[in-house]
Amino acid sequence: MQYTISKGYKVDSYEFGNQLSGSGMGAKVDAKQYGKDVIVLKNLVKELYAHPETQPKVLGPGGFYEEKWFNTFLEVSGQGIVDGLTHHIYNLGPGDDPNMMNKILDPSYLNQVSQTYKGVSDVVNKFRPQLGAWVSESGGALNGGSKDVSRTFADGFWQALIGGNYGLLNATTFVPNPDYYGALLWHRLMGSTVLAVTKESDPNLRVYAHCAKKKPGVSLIFINLSKDRSFNITLSNAKPGDAGKPNYEFVGKQNREEYHLRALTGDIKDDIVCLNDVPMVQTDSEDIPAMDPKLVDASTPISIAAQSITYVTIRDFEAPACV
Repeated sequence: MQYTISKGYKVDSYEFGNQLSGSGMGAKVDAKQYGKDVIVLKNLVKELYAHPETQPKVLGPGGFYEEKWFNTFLEVSGQGIVDGLTHHIYNLGPGDDPNMMNKILDPSYLNQVSQTYKGVSDVVNKFRPQLGAWVSESGGALNGGSKDVSRTFADGFWQALIGGNYGLLNATTFVPNPDYYGALLWHRLMGSTVLAVTKESDPNLRVYAHCAKKKPGVSLIFINLSKDRSFNITLSNAKPGDAGKPNYEFVGKQNREEYHLRALTGDIKDDIVCLNDVPMVQTDSEDIPAMDPKLVDASTPISIAAQSITYVTIRDFEAPACV
């Protein structure tokens, strides 16, 4: 820390250790001891960084959530010590699990992670409502991902830029994996404001909506886990003053912008993805190909093919949160 200060490097935050909470990963620290140690770290930060406006944050514990451990840690550390409660999410478990593909395509299994978020949220609200919970590390599968799954289109249904098997780039050739294109579309299309979504459909269809990154409008992502069922989607909206409950069918007047991702061969273990039926392979100049939307008549339903991922931007959908 002294060396970093002497070089004038700016540090946003410090965290004591990595994945030491609960049962740990290779090593663990008792919750009471960790709470005491984080107090020492906080005092050291205050001592070395004299000016409060330039003091880095102190985060923790940066590990997997276990209710009793997290509660004890926050009880011992007390008020004003931890600036952000961090935890890790690898909801698919170890990368060498032979049932990995079944997990990825099982909506009930994928939904289990919501209990982790609820647990962390509850402990934050109990001890430090002002902090919020931070996911400081996340991926599909532990220990570098799954060798035969994480580099394929299947992993998009559930991600790291590079490293192990779960990187967005091939660790040897640096060629983009299928996940890269889905992540890039998310970056380009999905804004930071998250919208509430309800659906009347098969649990295999997962839907998320945000304000569009480039206004106006909203952007949605549809993930179809079903192997043999496609969906035709119509949208509903709420009239102003109706407490947000969708109560009338929305029919737009502007063409929708649609991006349909599917595996090249139809097998989700394929390592080449198609965008609107165009294979996403590097050009001769080693650039990524154009990723243009398909413009679709707004009066038609949104068609979601089996085992596909679809991004849709609707410019004339009026969500109050997006104004």
